[in-house]
Amino acid sequence: MARRGGRGSKAGLLLGAIADDLTGATDLCNTLVAEGMRTVQVIGVPRAETAVPDADAVVVALKSRTVPPGKAVRESRAALAWLREGGARQIFFKYCSTFDSTPRGNIGPVADALLDDLGADLTIACPAFPTNGRTVYRGHLFVGDVLLENSGMRNHPLTPMRDSNLVAVLGAQTPRPVGLVGHETVRKGAGAIRRAFEGLRQAGTRHAIVDAVADKDLMAIGAACADLPLITGGSGVAMGLPANFRESGLLGEAEEAAALPAASGHAAVIAGSCSTATLGQIEHMAATCPAFFVDAEALAARRRVAVEALAWARPRLADGPVLIYASAAPARVRRIQKKLGAGKAGAMIERCLARIAAGLVDAGTGRLVVAGGETAGAVVGALGVQALRIGAEIDPGVPWTMSVGEPRLHLALKSGNFGAPDFFTRAFEVLP
Repeated sequence: MARRGGRGSKAGLLLGAIADDLTGATDLCNTLVAEGMRTVQVIGVPRAETAVPDADAVVVALKSRTVPPGKAVRESRAALAWLREGGARQIFFKYCSTFDSTPRGNIGPVADALLDDLGADLTIACPAFPTNGRTVYRGHLFVGDVLLENSGMRNHPLTPMRDSNLVAVLGAQTPRPVGLVGHETVRKGAGAIRRAFEGLRQAGTRHAIVDAVADKDLMAIGAACADLPLITGGSGVAMGLPANFRESGLLGEAEEAAALPAASGHAAVIAGSCSTATLGQIEHMAATCPAFFVDAEALAARRRVAVEALAWARPRLADGPVLIYASAAPARVRRIQKKLGAGKAGAMIERCLARIAAGLVDAGTGRLVVAGGETAGAVVGALGVQALRIGAEIDPGVPWTMSVGEPRLHLALKSGNFGAPDFFTRAFEVLP
């Protein structure tokens, strides 16, 4: 595997990350770029012979959040092997800031497998992202002012989250002991957190849920994790990691980490997420821009919805951004899932949206916003995108990116839960 140095890095690849979905990977990349690390996102498990990209951090984006645990473990271990062969000095396992998972996994099984492969005895689990309203206090995850179990995630169609106690949630996914580093310790700083880690280690604990209610907590946690081979969490806890590499003399300044070439081509939005945030963004954009609804029931009736959507979009592209969405309110989603089965309904919609995305690019679209992790994975697969350069942030957790190779596309891959109500329209306004 190729080794390299760079303007930012003085010692090759520093941080290797594995993300369980595409938009979550982009979210992590955004955090690292904001802290001055030149970052590349790789789509899917790389081949063994694939050279590590020229970057300080490389994030491998899998689609492993909702697959069977065995498959998630296999893909994550393969990504880890590739990153380690490339010289990564520390590994980060990224999952959603709402801890999206099921009682079977996949957070616990993947974390255990990565710990085993690294020969490590302790890692943390910290999904907190205070800027986006995700905080952890006494081991309980809050979304804004409410517990996770009372948020919109309670009715998520694939990973309904109905327990806010992360010690209990993770404990159901792993046979290894799960402990807690409470906020009374975190607020005392990195030294106190490290001492808490050592106490848990001596007690045989393998996973430590760590409280965080503000960015300063995340910075302290990051500093305390400097010597951990594996860190797991949301993108927020990665805020403190670049400083560790700088302090050790491995990372220089990278002032242009977020620079991307100018964009061109038509603009479009494709939305498949059914999150509350995305539904609000659709409503906002549809009030001023042309919008086309991809009806799952029409797809089930074998209508050629992708053909209809593209015929509708082509004459409108020259006039400004268009919106094509399959997102629906929870009651409608449940009705469709009951009729078709959750897995079949989701796969059918993803295939349709991916075909539409490919048709839009063929029609000259060069700027594309995609909402929803599953949707984003299907779209980049259909477009043949294998890697992304990470650019400037649009909203917390969501940057613009540019595909590596041809065709050159500017993509904003948004987690369903992220972004302000005007995200879709404003994204194009901030793109150079």
